[in-house]
Formats: sequence, structure tokens, C-alpha cells
Amino acid sequence: MTHKPCKGPRLGVRHLQSFLLFLGLTVMHIARLNVSVAIVAMTNAATTNPNFPEFEWTLKQKSYILSSFYWGYILTLCPGSFLCRRYGAKVVLFVASCGTAVFSLMTPWCLTWGGWQVFCAIRILQGLFQGVIFPCVTEHLAMWSPPEERNRLGAFSYTGTDCGTVLAMFISGMIAKGALGWPGISYVSGALCAAWCFLWLIFASNNATESRFIGEAECKYIESSLEHNEDFHDRTIPIPWRAIWTSVPFLALLVTRCAETYGLSTLQAEIPSYMNGVLNMEIQSNAVFSSLPFLAMWLLSYVYLIAADVLLKKKILSLTSVRKLFNTLSFWIPAAALIGIGFLSEENKNLAIVLMTVSVGVNSGATIGSSLNSIDLSPNHAGILIGLSNTVANVIPILTPLIAGEIVADKHNRGQWQIVFGLAAVIFFVGNVVFIIWGTAKAQPWDADDFLKPKDTESACKKSKILPAEVAPPIDPVLEQQISWPERYTAKAIE
Repeated sequence: MTHKPCKGPRLGVRHLQSFLLFLGLTVMHIARLNVSVAIVAMTNAATTNPNFPEFEWTLKQKSYILSSFYWGYILTLCPGSFLCRRYGAKVVLFVASCGTAVFSLMTPWCLTWGGWQVFCAIRILQGLFQGVIFPCVTEHLAMWSPPEERNRLGAFSYTGTDCGTVLAMFISGMIAKGALGWPGISYVSGALCAAWCFLWLIFASNNATESRFIGEAECKYIESSLEHNEDFHDRTIPIPWRAIWTSVPFLALLVTRCAETYGLSTLQAEIPSYMNGVLNMEIQSNAVFSSLPFLAMWLLSYVYLIAADVLLKKKILSLTSVRKLFNTLSFWIPAAALIGIGFLSEENKNLAIVLMTVSVGVNSGATIGSSLNSIDLSPNHAGILIGLSNTVANVIPILTPLIAGEIVADKHNRGQWQIVFGLAAVIFFVGNVVFIIWGTAKAQPWDADDFLKPKDTESACKKSKILPAEVAPPIDPVLEQQISWPERYTAKAIE
């Protein structure tokens, strides 16, 4: 039975849950991404604090360290969805952050005796812990976000990834140059994750009914808006695997997420190399230029958030239209920028920086455009959908540099780079076309709690101990004459 949702408080525990997710994504992305700064300080102590050990690692060994996190990360994306459904987001995210904190704090000590091999092992383990994060975040948002607030709460939570990216670059560089040196990067990251664990343990709850801080009005507002059955939180809903994998909107989302990952990874990983090889810019050595695109991404995500709120509140556009509009902006503008960057010469360095910053910043609209779409399609299975889509999509960053490496034989050859950027632009364009045609923000039939329950007549008859017509015994003619017409009508209906 469904109820018309009442109105909850303007600011409540649901907003606290969203803020906790924001902080969690921030601190865990700092721990994930600070290695790119730390590895420079470890191998070139003269540029930071020379009072700490320096390691002589080759470029190949550094590349192993930088990529090893994702070796573990990709392995726990799907299992993370099941763990979240089994134990709840509160427990799983707590363990993930604790594991990240412990291994961050252990890193400096382990490196003194284990070298780069141990560093890789630690990063793999951190990746294993952090692989469960996004399935849990998505599942937690699905449990706490009323449909009309889903964009606001979800997009705000996800901006923690951009905030963490920016802070990882700024804070890590400052710490490495300070009294703590490069070990301080790991210590501060570990301490931040541990502090968040403490807050999460106190204030987080798997759903509104379990929270000890929530008021009755807000709890009713959340639960009634989600239209759950009364026993929803006390049972496990079976996963309709066949329906998911044959769902056109989900497959469209999967294609879209892969296209977004390919385009963004090209922007993040290949443009700095292009600027260095063709434009002769040492952009990676300049912290301001390196972090500008991500700062733009973080700030523009709030612009998208406000715009989406206005469009939905004033009913200018439907949720599906908002998703497709924002996804189009976040895919096609960067696609055009990628093509434009490929035609710039060394005299257009400033324009190249502007285009790179704008393209990465505008791409932040993909959060509202398609990242949150898994909750629309199936609030009950949102964690499973994000686990599946992220598992497939996170293979792409492994392929992107390999494809670029096959195309670019000479990093100074602008024509070869134009092919790399042109390919990414085409993938951006086609991925969004797929989303425009087949994407939707409407919940799918297979999201229903009872979707896998038998609905055919025979199963229903067996369940109610009534035999179907083909096996039911015939009614005795004499008895049929003796029973009244209502009873006779009922008997006929059973036949």
C-alpha cells in the first residue's frame, strides 16, 4: 500500500547522511590520489624536504606503483554491492575507510624495508578496500533520498570526489615540503580517514528507520516517498539478473558510462603529455595548472546542482530531460574541446590551458546526467547496478593509455595526437547519442520488490491450494443442481 509522502524538515538527518558521504569520498580520494605527489617527493627529495630517505625508482617501477591501486580496486566493485546488501552501507564503508587508514599509516614504515614492491602491495590492498565505496554510496543514497531530492543529495555527495582530487594535489605538496616530509602525506591521509570513521560510526544509519537521531516526521517523509512495503528493511530482495542484463535503459547507461570514462581518462591522462610533447609545456610540474581542471570540475558541479534544482522545482523539465540535457553538455562540449586542442600550436598555450580546464570542468555534469541514473532505474538494486557499470567502465582507463600508445609513435607529432583526441571525441558523441535515444529516469519494472515472485495462474493456484482448470475434478451434476447460483458461479469461476 502506498501513501502520499508528507513533507519533512528542510534540513534533517538525510542531509547529514549526504554530508557524511561527501566527507568520506573526500578523505578517501585524498588517500587514493596523493601518491602522484608523494612519489615525486620520494624520488626527488631535493624538491621537497631533503631530511627524509630518497628512493631510486625507475619510470617503469613508478608506473606500477601508480596503477597498482586499480588492480585491487576493480576486483571488489561487484562484491562491494553484495556486501552492502548483506551487511549494510554503514558497516562496509566503515571497514573500507578503516582499512585505507591503517595501510596509509603503515606506508612510510613499510617502505624503509620493502621498497617499491611493498608499496605496490599496499596500494593493491587499499584498492581492494576502496572498491566497495561507490556501490555503498549509491545504495546509501537510494535508502535516504526521496525522489524529488535525489539530484540534490546525490550530486552533493559525489562532489566529494572532486574536492578530494583538488585537496590531494594542494595538501600533499604542502605537507611534503613541511617538517613531516613525504611520510607526512601518508600520516595525514590516514588520520583523516580515521577521523571520518569516528563520525560515520556515530551518525550514520543504513536507513531512516534505524537512525536514532531522526524525527518521526522526516522518517515518515523518506519512507513514504520511497513507497516501500512494510517489511522492506527486514528481508532481502532477490536480484533479477536476466532482467537487468536485458534491460535496454541499463545497457544504454552502461555504454554511456564507458564512453564517459574513456573521454575523461583521455582528458586527464593524455592532454598533459600532448602539452608537453607538442606545446612544450611542463604542465605536470606546475601545481596550479595541474589542479585547475579539477578545481573547475568541483565548482561547476554546484552550478549543475543548482540549475537542476531550479529546472525540476519549477517543472520546466522532467527528470529524464534534465539527465539527458546535462549529459549532453558534459559529453559534447568536451568532445569539441578535444578536437580543438589537437589543432593548437605552441603559440596557443594559454588557450590550450583554458580548453583543458573548461572541458574537464564541464564534464562534471555527467554526475547528474548519468552517474545517478542507476538509482532512477532501480532504487532497490542501485548498488548492484553501480557495481556492474563501474566494473566494466573501470577497465577503460587501463585501455586508454595502451590505445594512445599504439597511435602515438612520436609525442611531438601533432597529427598522431589529433587521431587520439578525435577518437575520444567520437566516443563521447556516440555514447551520449545512445543515452539520448534509450536512456530514461523512470524506475524499471524489475525494480519491484515482488518482480521474481510467481505471477502465473498455475503458480498462484498452487500457492492457494486451488487446482487449475485442466486438473480440477468435475462438479457432480446432481450437486450442481443443489447448490445456489452464487455458489455455482463461484465454482464455474474456479473451473
